[in-house]
Amino acid sequence: MHTPRIALVWQIMIGLLAGIAIGALLHSFPESRPWLVDNLLQPAGDIFIKLMKMIVVPIVFSCMVVGIAGHGDGKSLGRIGVRSLGYFFCITTLAIIVGLVLGNLLKPGAGTELSSLHAANITLPTSNGSGHSLGQIIVGIIPDNVISAMAQGSLLSVLFFAVMFGLGVARLPAERKDPVIALLRGVSDAMFKVTSMIMAYSPIGVFGMISVTVANFGFGSLLPLAKLILVSYVSIAFFVLVVLNLVARLCGINLFALMRHIKDELILAFSTASSASVMPQLMKKLETYGVPPSLVSFVVPVGYSFNLDGASLFLGIGTLFVAQLYGIDLSLGDQALLVVTMVLTSKGAAGVPGFMFVILSATLASAGLPLEGIAFIAGVYRLMEMPTTALNVLGNALAPLVIAKWEARGAKVEAQASYTR
Repeated sequence: MHTPRIALVWQIMIGLLAGIAIGALLHSFPESRPWLVDNLLQPAGDIFIKLMKMIVVPIVFSCMVVGIAGHGDGKSLGRIGVRSLGYFFCITTLAIIVGLVLGNLLKPGAGTELSSLHAANITLPTSNGSGHSLGQIIVGIIPDNVISAMAQGSLLSVLFFAVMFGLGVARLPAERKDPVIALLRGVSDAMFKVTSMIMAYSPIGVFGMISVTVANFGFGSLLPLAKLILVSYVSIAFFVLVVLNLVARLCGINLFALMRHIKDELILAFSTASSASVMPQLMKKLETYGVPPSLVSFVVPVGYSFNLDGASLFLGIGTLFVAQLYGIDLSLGDQALLVVTMVLTSKGAAGVPGFMFVILSATLASAGLPLEGIAFIAGVYRLMEMPTTALNVLGNALAPLVIAKWEARGAKVEAQASYTR
């Protein structure tokens, strides 16, 4: 008799809950913790993240080239690029403003005693770019060595090369173009099969990552920072229910139907705190939802660097938390300047755990705020990184749908204009 298979979303939830239970147990028995964490739990989590990062570049490159060379052209690609970047800058700026407004209203750092906080040791990941000005971001996108860019997982650089290569392939005569497209379509299909194999391991990876987090900080260290954690969750819920829901409604999209369609990816992103871990299957899910593959293969990878809604929202909250913690008053003018700074510093961020510390440190430094404040957030940041990552994924799932509606309306207007002529 055939036994029914447990759905992946429930497997991930079981892994999440079991990880919390084992982590709490290990926190109570610290003598058993180091060996289990170092030899079993941490490797179990790291293996999953490495497996998912391993397949992102081949999928992005092959999908992008097939999308452009197979059924795209330079003019429509340029239009989609301009519309996508315009949308990304608007929505992330809005996220930063919402974070600052809610940070001012809810005051996550007010009333917290510095002496009650536990500072965590943090090592900042190295940034690929040397700076965050607009010019440096643009120059940083163009790879001087595409193999090196692929090895480093620089998505924007890989995407830039894929666009150029796709346009080059599109200009070849059919007898040379078709075999290249067929090969890369085969690579793309094979990588999606590999993704489904890796996803079978995801509950174990989630179990390992969550158990290590809970084992290390326990629940006692959360109390002084409970207000910051609560404000983060409230702000993210507000942004989804009000801002993204409004954007979706204006475009005739049902946000909650979309969330149900990608629920596995949202729960996995929440559990792993890594948006890169769900990109391949997110792209596949959006295609099955009816978004043109050529649009998905362009908008989603670009969005992973330019459309980090959750990270942008947390930038505003985290910056105000540090200012309020040290009793530093930021005027309206200071905060307006911060919005501009954050819009730039949040672009080109990697979708991997912990990179937010680089962006937050750059923002704090530009505002003249104490960088030591990051150490207080670091101990519990994992709990806030989980919902911000899920919001990043939701924002990047909504973006291709919005751009697709925009494109459809533009095509309709052009058709009407040509008909009247």
